[in-house]
Amino acid sequence: MAKKGRILVLDDDPAVTLSCQRILGAEGYNITTVGRGEDALKRIGSEEFDILISDVRLPDLSGIQVLRESRKIQPGMDVAIITGYPTLEDAKESVRLGAFEFIEKPFTPDFMLNVARRIFDERGWILRQAFIDEFRNEIVKLRDEENPVIFYKEGTWARPIQGGLWEVGCDLRYWVLSGQMVSVDVPGSLAGIVAGETFGHVLLGDGRSEDLVAPMSGRVRELNTRANTVIGEFVRENLAEGWLMWLVRIVPAEGLRA
Repeated sequence: MAKKGRILVLDDDPAVTLSCQRILGAEGYNITTVGRGEDALKRIGSEEFDILISDVRLPDLSGIQVLRESRKIQPGMDVAIITGYPTLEDAKESVRLGAFEFIEKPFTPDFMLNVARRIFDERGWILRQAFIDEFRNEIVKLRDEENPVIFYKEGTWARPIQGGLWEVGCDLRYWVLSGQMVSVDVPGSLAGIVAGETFGHVLLGDGRSEDLVAPMSGRVRELNTRANTVIGEFVRENLAEGWLMWLVRIVPAEGLRA
């Protein structure tokens, strides 16, 4: 199988590095694993990598320190931060330093593969301009340097926007691939969301209803009232790839799930 790209996995837990080797290696990615931050920086200083996947808690340096230094050494390398103890502070600092993903453990094989595919995709995730213009206020680009997206559990994400608010939404691609997405159900009376708890549901074409789990807590300031109109257009035009949709805008309270 042809190699798709070089990935450096930094984690002191052998189970995590072995899991990444098996998941990503089976897809043809060239995987290198290390258990210490200093070792990772040495490898980054002497070898070219496309992606660094790093834990936050390490036996020597923190993953945030490694992220900061790696951006100086190889600024073109994408970084995904993984952690079993997510905090809003780490998430903010990660995205400020240019991390592409902030991922909570444990992660599923499909989720990790989707991370790699998103990073390596070279198509740019471009929709027709007319569609973008029509739904400019409801859809979110996958990559936005000013307001980077932090992916949470499968299908949900959060990102900071202007005025101290955060948007919380769903990944249309994930749900369309899971089963034809019909609609979302977020209560119009929703006053707040709580990290780790359900704040809405996705209704799929096969009759299933899947929970939307909040990545952070906060008081709801605005609901996306055109969400189901957007979904209808995405499904009808088969335009789901590469775009996200916000569902609620909140004033953050306790941050990411601890």
